[in-house]
Amino acid sequence: MKPHVTLVNPAAPVGAAMHMPFALLGLGYLAAVLEKNNYKVDVIDCQVLKLSFEDFKSEISKRQPDIVGVTSSTLTYQTALKLVKIAKEACPNCITLAGGSHVTFWDDHALEECSELDIVIRKEGENTMLELVQRIEAGKSYFDVLGTTCRREGKIVRNQDRTYIEDLDSLPFPARHLWPMEKFRELEDILYLATSRGCVYWCEFCTTVRMHGRKYRMRSPKNVVDELEFLNKTYGVKKFTFCDDAFTVDQPRTEALCSEILQRGLKIEWNCGTRVDMLTQELLTKMKAAGCVSVWFGVESGTQQVLDAMKKGITPELTMKVLGWVREAGLMPVPNVILGFPGETMQSAWKTIKFVEKVAPDAVGFYNVATPFPGTPMYDLVKEKGWLRITDFDMYDTTKPIFETPQLSMKELGKLREGAFHHYYLRREYFFEKKRRFKLSTALVVGVHLIANIKLKLRRS
Repeated sequence: MKPHVTLVNPAAPVGAAMHMPFALLGLGYLAAVLEKNNYKVDVIDCQVLKLSFEDFKSEISKRQPDIVGVTSSTLTYQTALKLVKIAKEACPNCITLAGGSHVTFWDDHALEECSELDIVIRKEGENTMLELVQRIEAGKSYFDVLGTTCRREGKIVRNQDRTYIEDLDSLPFPARHLWPMEKFRELEDILYLATSRGCVYWCEFCTTVRMHGRKYRMRSPKNVVDELEFLNKTYGVKKFTFCDDAFTVDQPRTEALCSEILQRGLKIEWNCGTRVDMLTQELLTKMKAAGCVSVWFGVESGTQQVLDAMKKGITPELTMKVLGWVREAGLMPVPNVILGFPGETMQSAWKTIKFVEKVAPDAVGFYNVATPFPGTPMYDLVKEKGWLRITDFDMYDTTKPIFETPQLSMKELGKLREGAFHHYYLRREYFFEKKRRFKLSTALVVGVHLIANIKLKLRRS
């Protein structure tokens, strides 16, 4: 009898900052691969369904799966372990798995911290998951499966990494039908997809390249637009976000993708994220014609010293030039910033804040607080220097200071981030810009930040 697999997405800790819920692509691909091989799969998304631990226990008890796989980020890691314990209690004979970026680099700790956890799947999971399920179905040993960490005879065994999937077109589209898609539509009318994996850069704060490899693996333009067309027809959605870390690494391929969208006559809008050193004015024009409306950038800092410390490989001058191209093309540039990276000072942080206001006057993505995720050189540096102050992963939502340096205390960093948003939205240029002038929505945004800024100043006094 084929095993029944339940995949689980934990809810974020109460009060944590979290992205709008959507059908997780990682779990979606795992489910799709298992379905393609005729296994029974279902999904319990605690974040979307707003399930308490008791609710989850009820759900998993009703389903009685043979295998329970729980994903997690650093932020949801501790919740994930609680769900694993509940699953084992409700289904004593099930085999429990954990995967995702956090446990990939915290595998031995996870098994030590949770006796109910049987196996950790590291890095890319589709082929590893399929082999595990096939071995469990056949009653064979699974202690030597590549890409896993598990217990064997009381010892933790870390097997060799599995090679990455080179042909991403061979993967079926994510099994979004296993999610309550109508609930997402209530929150936002947009769907998410990924066209590539990996990155060619090695930023000190990023887990992605260490999770998916320092190589850019791509789906073909035809395969990507096939998925866009399928989603458009199946769900009636016309707005999409490409979740790639650097959408335009291969510029000819991006241009071909845009051509494919145009040739099929798809009337859609989309946004993407990329690096400032991977765009041309010609490509931006083509992206605009194919439906692109905005581009997210990891601007990270407005000072060369901090950018160099991050090993970002860009300059503020290039950022300013390219974001200017984006605006000239009729697209909206949306910068993301990291405040408080080791070496940051109050002066460099404010230089970054004012730099962002100059290069992207219409919208800012996030002023993130530098967060040392396990698996990154930044985490190793912060630990080595003795700067780490917060070890509760429930706090790792990139809005709260986690460590402090001789140059910047946690209290100073917290105020910096809060002040950055207020400074951005209380600018005269923001309020009186032609598109926003005299609009109620503009007045409300400015009013909220004005009140919050007054409170911040009162706390300081």
